[in-house]
Amino acid sequence: MADNWNLQDDISTDDPEMYNLIKKEKDRQRKGLEMIASENFASKSVLQALGSCLNNKYSEGQPGNRYYGGNEYIDQIELLCQRRALEAFNLSPEEWGVNVQPHSGSPANFAVYTALVEPHGRIMGLYLPDGGHLSHGFMTPTKRVSATSVYFESFPYKLDPETGLINYDQLEANAKLFLPTMIIAGVSCYSRDLDYKRFRQIADDTGSYLMADMAHVSGLVAAGVSPSPFEYCDVVTSTTHKTLRGPRSGIIFYRKGLRKTLKNGDKVMYELEKKINEAVFPGLQGGPHNHQIGAVAVALKQAMTPEFKVYQKQVVSNARTMCKTLQDKGYNIVSGGTDNHLVLIDLRNKGINGARGDYVLEEVGIAVNKNTCPGDKSALNPSGLRLGTPPLTSRNLKNDDIVKVIEFFDEAICIAQEANKNSGNLLKDFKATISTEEYKNKLKSLKLRVEEYAVQFPLPGFDDW
Repeated sequence: MADNWNLQDDISTDDPEMYNLIKKEKDRQRKGLEMIASENFASKSVLQALGSCLNNKYSEGQPGNRYYGGNEYIDQIELLCQRRALEAFNLSPEEWGVNVQPHSGSPANFAVYTALVEPHGRIMGLYLPDGGHLSHGFMTPTKRVSATSVYFESFPYKLDPETGLINYDQLEANAKLFLPTMIIAGVSCYSRDLDYKRFRQIADDTGSYLMADMAHVSGLVAAGVSPSPFEYCDVVTSTTHKTLRGPRSGIIFYRKGLRKTLKNGDKVMYELEKKINEAVFPGLQGGPHNHQIGAVAVALKQAMTPEFKVYQKQVVSNARTMCKTLQDKGYNIVSGGTDNHLVLIDLRNKGINGARGDYVLEEVGIAVNKNTCPGDKSALNPSGLRLGTPPLTSRNLKNDDIVKVIEFFDEAICIAQEANKNSGNLLKDFKATISTEEYKNKLKSLKLRVEEYAVQFPLPGFDDW
């Protein structure tokens, strides 16, 4: 009897336990309403590349200069991904280079700091409770929370608490005192366009590199519906799975050629390519994930289609409809509106916090995430909820559909408000109240209606799961 090292080669028979769990997750996605701003649904073709034989290959190094043999086609795949990355964002290969090997967005950011800031160098990013990201250097009075703040010295910039907008004047004043090596124009929860021109002026005045982290808006940028950071920035990083609708991966763009001309006429050239490539490998990671790179290439090809532009315009239109509908129902939107794919709701005027709202919404099949708002002291006890439209738009929901979704959302929040009045101060008290028969019946009824509505819309990906 011959050995069969491949086992069954079908997950349904080889590992029924995992197969059933994946089917349950697929069913949850199909029956639910995904409104998490950092999530999206990848296409079937992206998932096909992600689950392909590219997973099997090691390819440490750069195309044409690998440490392993057998990379003839892997080289072509990575070069194709690089070329498409530049084409998708209308970049000249003489002026920009790109590294598509980072495993995800945070490692991409850390590689840039490693290459250009160096240990204990100074960076400035948006304050996490005001909408920034952990990888931009968050710390508290008692703890350096992210690795970025451990290995680099960070000084955050903040929002104006009255307007909910970035306070560029204060950023400029602090930058002139702090003199950072790098300023980060990037957000995790900020619903307004960034003023890259103003960032550039501040960076020039302080001799800083300017890096944009466009992880949340890269798909909008590719479609031309959000301002492009490439006109003003030295480095641009991104994830590829949010508005770009690709796999979970990371990407780094870096400038080439002339950086500036000194007063004496001497020219200072960008020397970023070698530093960034070596920071990615061998500095911070081993072999690239070739299945991710192949899937990113597929997503970038899709991003250059007319249909993708239509999709991104609908993402923004849906977000604006979501925002107005929420405001009409009395919700307070941080910054008063949205320019992109997300809205941030401050629930303080509703008498509940983000943790309670998030918990009830999940109970009825609506996925959002609790989020800090300006003035919050703790990320563990935030006042807000972050909502996004990319996943719903990927399922073909239009503006009228978004209005219906917000009706479900508001009904859930009203249940949370009522339960909050009848519970103690602790979250566990609130959960205990929600678990009583009275509220369980209310939530069950709403969840059934959410599911009946959600299953009307197609879910991208494999149909046979």
